[in-house]
Amino acid sequence: MDVALTENAAGRDVPTRINGQDAIPFMGVGKYRPRGHKAAPSIRTCADYPDDGNKTAADLRTALKNAGLADGMTVSTHHHFRNGDILGNAVFEAAASLGVKDLRWFPSAAFPCHAPIIDHLKSGVVHHIEGSMNGPLGDYCSTGQMQGMGVLRSHGGRWQAVQDGDVHIDIAVIAAPTADPFGNANGVTGPSACGLLGFALVDSMYADHSIVVTDNLVPFPCIPWQIQGNNIDQVVVMDSIGDPSKIVSGTTQLTKSPDRLLIAEMTARFIRDAGILADGFSFQAGAGGTALAIAIFLKDMMIEAGIKSRFIRGGSTKYLVEMLEQGLTDYILDGQTFDLDGVRSMRENPCHQDTSPFTSYNYHGKGCFASMLDATILGATEVDVDFNANVVTHSDGRLLHGIGGWQNCLFGKCVILPIPSVRDRIPVIVDRVTTLCGPGDLIDVVVTERGIAINPRRQDLLDAVKGTCLPIRPIQEIKTEVEQICGGKPQLPKLGEKVVAAIKWVDGTVIDCVRAVGG
Repeated sequence: MDVALTENAAGRDVPTRINGQDAIPFMGVGKYRPRGHKAAPSIRTCADYPDDGNKTAADLRTALKNAGLADGMTVSTHHHFRNGDILGNAVFEAAASLGVKDLRWFPSAAFPCHAPIIDHLKSGVVHHIEGSMNGPLGDYCSTGQMQGMGVLRSHGGRWQAVQDGDVHIDIAVIAAPTADPFGNANGVTGPSACGLLGFALVDSMYADHSIVVTDNLVPFPCIPWQIQGNNIDQVVVMDSIGDPSKIVSGTTQLTKSPDRLLIAEMTARFIRDAGILADGFSFQAGAGGTALAIAIFLKDMMIEAGIKSRFIRGGSTKYLVEMLEQGLTDYILDGQTFDLDGVRSMRENPCHQDTSPFTSYNYHGKGCFASMLDATILGATEVDVDFNANVVTHSDGRLLHGIGGWQNCLFGKCVILPIPSVRDRIPVIVDRVTTLCGPGDLIDVVVTERGIAINPRRQDLLDAVKGTCLPIRPIQEIKTEVEQICGGKPQLPKLGEKVVAAIKWVDGTVIDCVRAVGG
């Protein structure tokens, strides 16, 4: 099926219709202003629910049948279990047994553990996926086999899409490590405790029908409750909903690479020497191995300088938890727990606060605290000479990663990308990124093992580090040096004409698209 394309403000050809819906091309940062009112679920009445508050259903299949699951509906799940999720696969096994077709899966993210859903894509149970696709599902989409077009949104963009009415959720299925029969639920207690449930909050509030699935049913009331029972229609008990040990994935392991440790140290030095490291500052460091090392270097510098942070934005890890417990920060504001130390801390420490994308990342709100961060440390698969960045495709054009909260974090006061200059003998700094996920006017600093490039837009940062021993270099100079070492420019990926996925910006406009691999 041919897709009409138009050029957006970033110079990218993007689809004007996506899966039968009109799409708005990216207009530039801050240019698109929505109008109207937020969406809302249908009105309910207490007469439809048991007086004793017991909403339990016999099993997941029964609950989906009770919810009226039908062809073409949108079903959502969340990813707080990351690669340890069990429920996502169970949902579509049950849907297949009910004989439904053409479902839209709207996960907050999908992981390699969800590879069995490829069979449901092939059989037609699932029509397409609108959510980050990590690993096999991304590869499947890249080869053009999915019936519909994939749509990738940031965590905040997902909330925006639901509240603005861009995506209507028919049935939300929420994995909850602890719940009561009324539907109150949390992620911090129970044998499958995974931390918070913030990504599922919007689903519970806006879906027409919401199902909580737990492996730890407790008597009413479930305290604390992160999901409120008055937003829940049914409760299902399963033997297991997920393996919390697998929230620790390859991206949450501290790097041992000498080059990446050097990049981490240089990043921390830049934050210090640019004057960002000051008493009461705030920062966010992701879960990648280099970002974890940066947090450790910052910790040592904070101790040496005798300063503390007002708050640290998580994904929490044991390294951030140590900083909280050692009095180096007042609070962790956590959007996703990345290891079991983070789960324990959130359960036990009132200064470890669970959050949701509404408060931290939603661009169509009355402010969000991503913009309050003094230093934001992120990764990228590619960066170009205009500081545009890519996080979803590799140099071969394959869709193998999700956006997560990456786009939303670009609104911090100083956005830093610590990246190696070369991956698998392929330069990371390029003339033009394969897929545009974040515009260069929001990216301030690129740190490589071969030097630090500061966006010329940030004269204040250039002035702040003038006279320091930091290796400040133009990004084009670093790019040229790396190409000489690698024997020339990297080959452009062989891509076909078919558009297999669209990349949404934080405001719901289309910033780029992904084409099928294979020329």
